[in-house]
Amino acid sequence: MNDNDQQVLSLTPQQALGWLAERTGAVLSSQQRRVAVGLAGGPGVGKSTLATQLVETLNAAEPGIAAYVPMDGFHMLHAKLESLGTVADKGAPHTFEGGAFADFLEGLKSADGPVSGPGYSREIEDVVLDAFIVPAAVKVLVVEGNYLLLANAPWWRIKPLLDLAVFVDVPRDKVRARLMKRHSEHGLFSEERNRAHVERVDLGNYDLVRRSRSRADVVIDLVTEA
Repeated sequence: MNDNDQQVLSLTPQQALGWLAERTGAVLSSQQRRVAVGLAGGPGVGKSTLATQLVETLNAAEPGIAAYVPMDGFHMLHAKLESLGTVADKGAPHTFEGGAFADFLEGLKSADGPVSGPGYSREIEDVVLDAFIVPAAVKVLVVEGNYLLLANAPWWRIKPLLDLAVFVDVPRDKVRARLMKRHSEHGLFSEERNRAHVERVDLGNYDLVRRSRSRADVVIDLVTEA
C-alpha cells in the first residue's frame, strides 16, 4: 500500500477497538499463516492499552488465537545504559535493541512451538526477561511499539514483517499531560526530573515517531477527552 492509499480514520478508543478487531479478522482470513498486526505511535497515545484490548477481544471470540508482543521489552538493560552513559536518553531509539527485536519478530512469525519474550516494568524501570509466552497455537501477533515504522536501521526491518501497520495518534498537548501523569504514578523520580524527561526525551520521541505516520497502512486519530 502506498501513501496515497493510506486510510485515515477519526475514532473513539472503543470504535477503534471494534474496527481493529474486524480488520484483523479480515487480514487473518486472507492468509494461511501466522500474521502480525502492528500498532505504532508516539509515547502516551494509548497504543499499549488498545493492543492489549485487541488481544482480549480476539481471544474472547476464539480463545488462544492472539498474543501481545510489546517492543518495550527490548529496551537496553539499565546496566547497559549506565555503562554507555545514555541513561538520560532512555526511551529514545538508540536505547533499544532494535535489531534483536526485528530478529525476535521474524522468528515469531515462523515459529512452530512456544516462544518466550521480554517485557518492561515501569515499577523498576528495567527489562523483565521471559515476561510472556507466545503459544504455538497463536495465529495473530499484536505487535506494539513507538518505532515500528521508522525507516532507518535497524528499524526498517520491522515494517515488512507486519501484515497490517496501524499508526495511532493523539494531539501533542494531551500526550504531554498523560506522560506527566504516567511518570508521577510510580514515584521513582521528582516532578522536576519527570518534566525535564517528558519535554526532552518523550516529546522528542513523539515528534520523531510522528514523522513515520505516512508509512502506515492505516492511521487512527483517537478522539478522546483527555
